[in-house]
Amino acid sequence: MVEPSEPRRSISLPVLGSVSRRTAVKGIGATLGAAAFATAISPLRKLQGEISAEELMQRHYKELSPEDKAQVINRLENETKERFGADVTIDDPRPIPGTKFVYAINLSVCNGNGKCVEACHKENNHDRDTNQSYIRVLEMQKGTMDMEQANTTYDHTVPAEDKFYMPVQCQQCDEPPCTDACPVEATWKEDDGIVVVDYNWCIGCRYCEAACPYHARRFNWKKPNVPAAEINPDQGYLSNRIRPQGVVEKCHYCLHRTRKGRLPACLEACPTGARVFGNILDPESEIRWILENKRVYVLKEELGTKPSFFYYFDS
Repeated sequence: MVEPSEPRRSISLPVLGSVSRRTAVKGIGATLGAAAFATAISPLRKLQGEISAEELMQRHYKELSPEDKAQVINRLENETKERFGADVTIDDPRPIPGTKFVYAINLSVCNGNGKCVEACHKENNHDRDTNQSYIRVLEMQKGTMDMEQANTTYDHTVPAEDKFYMPVQCQQCDEPPCTDACPVEATWKEDDGIVVVDYNWCIGCRYCEAACPYHARRFNWKKPNVPAAEINPDQGYLSNRIRPQGVVEKCHYCLHRTRKGRLPACLEACPTGARVFGNILDPESEIRWILENKRVYVLKEELGTKPSFFYYFDS
């Protein structure tokens, strides 16, 4: 994958009013001094909520030096304490060399219990009012793969007769249309296969959301509501730190866990063992054995997105 040397900055898009203002002042901040800029945006901060001058002037993630990144993380930790009343630690684990993470789900074992959805909700500090999650579990009619007929709001006892269940989340595509659609390169694919988002660079145009054929991206319409006692303090800059209003977010394979040798929260919560995660480049890994010995398939293969998320049945 070829990465641009510098993210594009100049755009003109029909985006939400508050977000377009936020984008415009990034360019202004580069021209004015910090003190003058802080004074100039004082009325704007009231319109946009709790967005600091430092955040509006912040450079793209790929342009941050280690010193810059340390200052940004320190600021975000302090802001989380001030705004949400919780002490958190924000880390920035980088991809592990020689690693390509992939996921697989055994649809013969998944029974639609939804524990993965709940775990994702808690692990990733999602807004409690909307009960958001990066995972949707589709209740499907046996004998068909017609996702348009699936039910995602079932509330009956599972598993139901003549039904099977298919969790869907970001497929971490090798050819992700979402990253191509972003006009400011706020989202990209990393060396370990994970597609990430720089929440402080995202302008909220939602082009990536529209481009994703798996409906895997979420837009923050309002400031997240997460009680201090429920905030997961173990956070990653590109993963589960509390996202600001007006940006798009998505599954990131719990990179704050997986890049440190742990498993995704959704996998640990699965009571049936339906989920398998690992490094496909490791010939001894369970995920490698499954892909070599099971009949696996990917969603919407005809689109050429080359997902790193697989499904299989026991028979």
